[in-house]
Amino acid sequence: MEITNVTEYEAIAKQKLPKMVYDYYASGAEDQWTLQENRNAFARILFRPRILIDVSKIDMTTTVLGFKISMPIMVAPTAMQKMAHPEGEYATARAASAAGTIMTLSSWATSSVEEVASTGPGIRFFQLYVYKNRNVVEQLVRRAERAGFKAIALTVDTPRLGRRESDIKNRFTLPPNLTLKNFEGLDLGKMDEANDSGLASYVAGQIDRTLSWKDVQWLQTITKMPILVKGVITGEDARLAVQAGAAGIIVSNHGARQLDYVPATISALEEVVKATQGRIPVFLDGGVRRGTDVFKALALGASGIFVSIIFPFTLIETIDNCHIIDNCPLNLRLGDQWYSHWLLKERLE
Repeated sequence: MEITNVTEYEAIAKQKLPKMVYDYYASGAEDQWTLQENRNAFARILFRPRILIDVSKIDMTTTVLGFKISMPIMVAPTAMQKMAHPEGEYATARAASAAGTIMTLSSWATSSVEEVASTGPGIRFFQLYVYKNRNVVEQLVRRAERAGFKAIALTVDTPRLGRRESDIKNRFTLPPNLTLKNFEGLDLGKMDEANDSGLASYVAGQIDRTLSWKDVQWLQTITKMPILVKGVITGEDARLAVQAGAAGIIVSNHGARQLDYVPATISALEEVVKATQGRIPVFLDGGVRRGTDVFKALALGASGIFVSIIFPFTLIETIDNCHIIDNCPLNLRLGDQWYSHWLLKERLE
């Protein structure tokens, strides 16, 4: 079957992945209202196309924190990618590099920062969860910096894990052949089996619930890497992020996997952009499935977008069909490029 858009990869993944693994990647919290709203909100935004404009030359390159990339589309952190395929984060890193864009590695990756760095050149960010043991956090940040990572994406919306009912029903845990590689040797690389979700139990035992804006400032004392605050969906918090010295904001509701009945990321975007008043860049993560979604986010003020959940799904099909894994469709099938020129100059209604 010829795949024509990234959503079709998800249907294939549902057929091929174990139910526990597919549900972990694809499901949201509780009623999953926000999971659906992340997509539905994009569908309610319409274009006002302008015509008879010369679009024979299109340049999609942009800069993020001073780094030039081929397009305003970057790879968001997705945990435990080797559950989808043995290549996991290695493949995603190579694909991002080949596409000329940024990969963000999850703290909970099944490949370490050093292993991902060894895949070759590329611009890479590191997503950080703050553990109760701050020595672990400091050690991990320094390892990422030594490995050549260029920025920290600090996740701020997970003092505890959201109620992901699929994971509870499936008794989700990391398969026994895999570990959270960044924490090997620290007695933190494995998840114990639990009566509900092994990941929820892991988070409850390890993640620091006292995390505050002071910790954004603390991180700046232990690294020269710029700090992106990931998980902001209100103007009030956007202003606090600026005050705390954040280098940027990622508007995110954690893929609708934390608190249900919060706004879709595209619905929250404009409020956050207005609150920052252009002082720091604002990026969007969540709900993007097509090039038109990218254009909508850019027109509403995003400096770029992150996509995540499609990557484990694309790994499955491209490898099974003996395609070169480095050609994973990072460009989200960005057809209809001809109208990007005027879209970025027009407001959406």
